[in-house]
Amino acid sequence: MKHRVGFNRLSRKASHRRAMLRNMVTSLFKYERITTTKAKALEARRIAEKMITRAKSDSVHNRRMTARYIWDKEIVNKLYTEIGPRFAERNGGYCRILKIGHRQGDAADMAILELLGRNGEEEEKPAKAKKAKKAAPAKAKAPKKEAPAKVEEAQEEAAVEPDAPVEEEAKAETAEAAEEKSE
Repeated sequence: MKHRVGFNRLSRKASHRRAMLRNMVTSLFKYERITTTKAKALEARRIAEKMITRAKSDSVHNRRMTARYIWDKEIVNKLYTEIGPRFAERNGGYCRILKIGHRQGDAADMAILELLGRNGEEEEKPAKAKKAKKAAPAKAKAPKKEAPAKVEEAQEEAAVEPDAPVEEEAKAETAEAAEEKSE
């Protein structure tokens, strides 16, 4: 059980952990995608999502609170001008963690931490996907009943069609050969 355990210490002292996570969050906002271990990605996501929530409302106080953690002024500016407005309509869940397997050297679980909607990709809403999944099976059931008739027709056409082009090609070849002999 995880009672009264607030965060993962990542086997590091507080100063090292804070510096490492600060660098990871800064890189995440700069490149919008980083590769790291799963445990580090989970901790960096907690911090990044809190900062994106602050960036949704641009104020001097919020910028100063973010600047305490991210020291690069360009990244803070990008957070408040590009990333924050991008997620203005979204209530949390700004990052995605994709598991990519194990690292070869020590078999650590590796993951990709990325911001949603990066490079202009559109995010589909889950409600639309659920409706499409429910509607798709209903449509799939109707063609299955007609499928045997269509298969039989296709087989008959396939049996007829290969003979027809062969006969036409043979007639064309004999006509060409006759023309060559007459010349």
